[in-house]
Amino acid sequence: MVKHSNLVSTLVMAGFMLAGTQAAQAQVIKIDGSSTVYPVTEAVAEDFQKAKKNAVKVTVGISGTGGGFKKFCRGETDFSNASRPILAKEMEDCRAAGVEYVEMPVAFDALTVVVNPKNSFIKQFTVEELKKMWEPAAQGKITKWNQVNPAWPDAPIKLFGAGSDSGTFDYFTEAIVGKAKSSRGDYTASEDDNVLVKGVSVDVNSVGYFGYAYYAENMGKLKGVPVVNPKTGKPVEPSGTNVENGSYVPLSRPIFVYVNVKSLAKAEVKEFIDFYMKNADKLVREVKYVPLPKVVYDANLKHVRELKKGTVFGGHNEVGVTVDDLIKREAKM
Repeated sequence: MVKHSNLVSTLVMAGFMLAGTQAAQAQVIKIDGSSTVYPVTEAVAEDFQKAKKNAVKVTVGISGTGGGFKKFCRGETDFSNASRPILAKEMEDCRAAGVEYVEMPVAFDALTVVVNPKNSFIKQFTVEELKKMWEPAAQGKITKWNQVNPAWPDAPIKLFGAGSDSGTFDYFTEAIVGKAKSSRGDYTASEDDNVLVKGVSVDVNSVGYFGYAYYAENMGKLKGVPVVNPKTGKPVEPSGTNVENGSYVPLSRPIFVYVNVKSLAKAEVKEFIDFYMKNADKLVREVKYVPLPKVVYDANLKHVRELKKGTVFGGHNEVGVTVDDLIKREAKM
C-alpha cells in the first residue's frame, strides 16, 4: 500500500512538473497602450488564444497611448495600441533604442462627449462651448454650467476626462482647444475609461469624454451628446454612420496598432497580426467601432510582409483625417 501511495505521489508530481514546463514554454505576446484601442485588441487576443488552444498567451495592458509608447520604445512590448499616431519625441526614443516599427491603422473611433442621463438641459455642444469648459484658462474659473452658456442652470460642472498619458487626451485637446495637451487640470483624470464611465454615470452634473466603444457599452448609464459640425452648423450624433459619412467632426479619428520589427522574428507575432487583420472587420464591429475597408487591412499585412517601417503621419497628430484620407495615405506608403 505504501509503494502504491508513493507511485501515485510520483505520478502526481510528474504531472505538476509537466504542466509547469508547458506553462513555461507557452509563447507570450506583450501588448500595452491605449484604453481606446484595448476593446478591439483584447477581443482579437481572446479569439486568437482560443484558436491556438492557449499555446500562445497574449497580455493586453492599459497604460494609455503615451505610456504604451514609453514601454514600446524601450523594447518591452511587441505591440503598442495607440489612439493617435506616434509623435516625433516617441519616434526619437524608439530610434535611440533601436526599435523599428510598422504602423497599422485598425479602426475609426467617434470620440464621444457624454453627460449623465438625468441631465435634461444639454441637447448638443458646440466646439466653442467645449473649449470654454476645457481650456487651461477655465481652471478654477469655469465651475458652473451657466458660465459656459447662460441658458444652462446655475449648477456645478463635474469634469471627467482622459489622463495626460492618453492619446485621447492629446486628440481631444488638439481638436477642441486647438493645441495638444492644452487643458485645465482641475478635473477627474484617468487612462482607464471605465473610471470615467463610472464617474459620469453617478453624478447628475457631470460631463466627460472617451472612446465610442465605452459609450456604446454603457448607453443605459450615459447620454451621448451631439457635437455641432463647425462647417455645417448642424449637431451630429456620435455614431459609426456619421464617422463613415464624414459628418462627425472634429472628433472622428483613426486608431492604431504598432508592431516592433524585431518581434516579427517570432512566428506567433506574425500569426497574431494575420489573425488580427483577417478578423478585424467583425471584431471592430462587435466592440462598436468603425471598421476600415478591406484594402487597409490588406495593406497592413503587405506592409508587415515587406517591412514598410515608419508612419504616414510625420510624427504629429492630425485633426480631421477621414477614412478616405487614410486609404490614400496607406496606398502611398
